[in-house]
Amino acid sequence: MNLFVFDIETIPDVASGRRLHDFEGLSDADAGKAMLHMRLQQTGSEFLPLHLHRICAISVVMRHGDRVKVWSLGEKDADEAELVQRFFDGIDKFMPTLVSWNGGGFDLPVLHYRALLHGIQAPRYWDTGGADREFKWNNYLSRFHERHTDLMDVLAGYQPRACAKLDEVATMLGFPGKMGMSGAHVWDAFKAGEIDGIRNYCETDVLNTYLVYLRFQLIRGQLTEQDYASELELLRETLRQENRAHFSEFLEHWQANTPGSCP
Repeated sequence: MNLFVFDIETIPDVASGRRLHDFEGLSDADAGKAMLHMRLQQTGSEFLPLHLHRICAISVVMRHGDRVKVWSLGEKDADEAELVQRFFDGIDKFMPTLVSWNGGGFDLPVLHYRALLHGIQAPRYWDTGGADREFKWNNYLSRFHERHTDLMDVLAGYQPRACAKLDEVATMLGFPGKMGMSGAHVWDAFKAGEIDGIRNYCETDVLNTYLVYLRFQLIRGQLTEQDYASELELLRETLRQENRAHFSEFLEHWQANTPGSCP
């Protein structure tokens, strides 16, 4: 098993907002506020178009060899270019199976635009068979290939009306679900300098995604019930050894519900 389960958190790309909307002279906070207000007037929602999202955190669960690791890429003061570079470097180095929740509809397109902005090369990720013939039949870009498994898409049978929220699916399965904040509050947290809080929130989100993926592998027959139980215990033990407050809270919430066992 060689997995790279990921999740991103984003804030308004105020630098691009200034260039596109003539917001020169506005502070970051005011430019962001203006961008959100314009979007609300246009669509009835403050959710910005994907090319105007700036990445402020990328969190990962990596299952490699006999270990599982949970962390956020880069130091908390790393700039966006470094975060995006590290993400694609990991793909080039490990060639893992990517796993996400709505990664095809949000996380990866945002990463594409940010890589374009920063000029970040990722030849392995973009390969569709030109460099490696194997990638013609199984690559990261095709919706129906397995180098990237978008759990939301797959579980919904690729039907938009059947899509569900990660929080609800995780909670339904007895996992902790959302903890700490929501994506809607990331911009306020960022302005307040609460980078650690954003990264911690992103890490608990990616933990939920990983737990749902393990259950998905069970129903696919890719894990036996014994394998599944072993994977859950490995994750629990990893979080215990990390001994970080948000991981301990995650374990407490998990234990308070049905602890990952099958119905």
